[in-house]
Amino acid sequence: MILASVAQDILRAVLQGMPPGTVYALIALGFVLTYKTSGVFNLAFGAQAYISAAMYFQARNEWEWGALPAFVLAVLLVAPALGLLLERLIFRHLRTASAISKLVVTIGLSVALPNLFELVIGFEPVAGRTPEGLVPNGNGPPFYDPFGVYGWSRNELTQMAVALLAIAILGAIFRFTALGLAMRAVVESPRMTELAGVRADRVSAFAWALSSLFAGLAGVLIAPRFNTLEDIAFFELMVIGIAAAAIGLLVSMPRAMLGGLAIGIVIALSNTFLPRWADGRDWLQPLVDNFTLALPFLVLFGILVFSPRIRASTEAADPLAGVDPPPPQSAALTRSSVLTLATRVFALLVLAVGGWWVFTQADTSWIFLVTQGVIMSVIFLSITVMTGMAGQISLCQGTFAAIGAFSVYQLAERWEVSVLAGALIGAAIAAVVGSLLSLPVRRLGGVWLAVATLAFAFFFDAVMVRQTWVGAASLLQGTRVPRPTLGPLDFASDKTFLVLCIVVLIITSVVVIQLREGTIGRTLRALRGSELAAQSIGINPARARLIAFATSAFIAGLGGALLAVQQKNVNYDQNFAPLAAMFWLVLVVSLSARTVEGAIFAGASFSLFERSILRNIFGLSGKWRFVLFGLTSIQYARHPEGLLEYGKRRSTAKMQARIDRLGSGGDQDLDDGTDRSAREVSS
Repeated sequence: MILASVAQDILRAVLQGMPPGTVYALIALGFVLTYKTSGVFNLAFGAQAYISAAMYFQARNEWEWGALPAFVLAVLLVAPALGLLLERLIFRHLRTASAISKLVVTIGLSVALPNLFELVIGFEPVAGRTPEGLVPNGNGPPFYDPFGVYGWSRNELTQMAVALLAIAILGAIFRFTALGLAMRAVVESPRMTELAGVRADRVSAFAWALSSLFAGLAGVLIAPRFNTLEDIAFFELMVIGIAAAAIGLLVSMPRAMLGGLAIGIVIALSNTFLPRWADGRDWLQPLVDNFTLALPFLVLFGILVFSPRIRASTEAADPLAGVDPPPPQSAALTRSSVLTLATRVFALLVLAVGGWWVFTQADTSWIFLVTQGVIMSVIFLSITVMTGMAGQISLCQGTFAAIGAFSVYQLAERWEVSVLAGALIGAAIAAVVGSLLSLPVRRLGGVWLAVATLAFAFFFDAVMVRQTWVGAASLLQGTRVPRPTLGPLDFASDKTFLVLCIVVLIITSVVVIQLREGTIGRTLRALRGSELAAQSIGINPARARLIAFATSAFIAGLGGALLAVQQKNVNYDQNFAPLAAMFWLVLVVSLSARTVEGAIFAGASFSLFERSILRNIFGLSGKWRFVLFGLTSIQYARHPEGLLEYGKRRSTAKMQARIDRLGSGGDQDLDDGTDRSAREVSS
């Protein structure tokens, strides 16, 4: 009897897990399709799914369309059109760009597209309102129970039928058509494919349209499972799809499909049996409460860390990429001593005027925003270390900052530790966590490292934040983080606390500059250029990455602690959630990830751009901040040094030409200076 009951429960869990599993499989296949045909690890896949789901919801609920015309609009028209638009305007021009550059662009799009859609369509997420499926009253009776243990709803049957049909069509295209072979060839080298007579543009456009259609289809099918239609839910859904695609190593469609089904079934099995095993065992209760949420991220992280094929894999490189020109030098290395002095004097004057206005004229709200900008600049310096110096994309900087924030809260609230000491201890804890994280991912690089850190960030978001010894108490009750004191100095007022934050920013900036110009910085630059060449001269990549992770995590943790102290509240969802922290990376790399001033400009833009420019000058919604900076990341592939550094280089060349002309004595010298300026600009 016991065995029969267990077998019945297993069958019930399998049947329950199949509908979401087929949707996970659909998402995984869309990922594999994009990666195999364009070499793009499309982190904007969730945003594309959200747009189709929101479009379907808008047509059904707001415009009162029928299910069929709403489906045609959202899935068969909007989704492929969005894929074609992305390919034509963006990714067609990035075919020969590095995988990291493409990844940054997709991160920017994942931030920009949902906000742009909501602004254009006028869509607003409706809390607590479950979207309708493709069939009316799809979650209600009647239920279809062919095995007598679990009844499928009509929505679940529709999910399985449509997803399996789409999977069969995709498999037939790749296996039996010349177009499938052409799509696989384009990713290796579009230029060599063109020499073989294949129209790479058309093949890539079709692949993007098909992949986007899969995203839209998955979004509309899975939407009825959400209580609220919002972009973060679809981003988390995308991460589950990545885990399924990773089972197929992003190249095997059958394995990716089976991986999606397996994740759906294992989640259902854990929901069925774990509560029974934990009954009467209090020590197992935290595992039961969080295992289902953590499972996809654990699967993804485990595959990335332990799969020998992923550890040994190298990024595909275009054989003709050697004809591309080398990257330009930093503007600071090309300007003369006179121009350098003038630049520094001008910067000091601007800072002096800004400081005078803030401390004598600004009201409380402006002081709050300026302080926030200074603190965010500290956090963004962690991205300067990790991405600018080490050349690696880390998507868990928000997690490190949250560790610092939660630590200062716990130490001040429970242990009555000094806030300044708590901030330093929190930063040290973040550094330890960063060091430990670097150990399992030490052999990963490029896109794989970015995805592993993303999995870690979502694991922290889904599991660790809910623990009472980390952040659960602060989330439920609010925090009481006092302002610090240092001997006779009391930083309770906003202005004195701003002074403290400025001092911390100056010290952190000096440390980062010293690291960049010292042995550590040169070691990280060598690894960024070529890890194999760096190893040949005795550099240990694992040790160098451990230093980069630890340093970056310490800086982020320190900034996170300061942010919690400023707001007297951790505010995890608003400040440190994975999707919010991804916007940090977009902002910094768009401006300049390789310089300290890039982090400072990014911090100022993050805090001040919305109020000072969007609202006060143009009267626009704050969502435009995410749209503008998200789309600006497109320039990263063309100018990886960042738009700030690119603008500095161009203005430096022009100003240096004027200085040369002023120093020349005659027309002939003037002409020579002009020619020299032209040569500098062209170089």
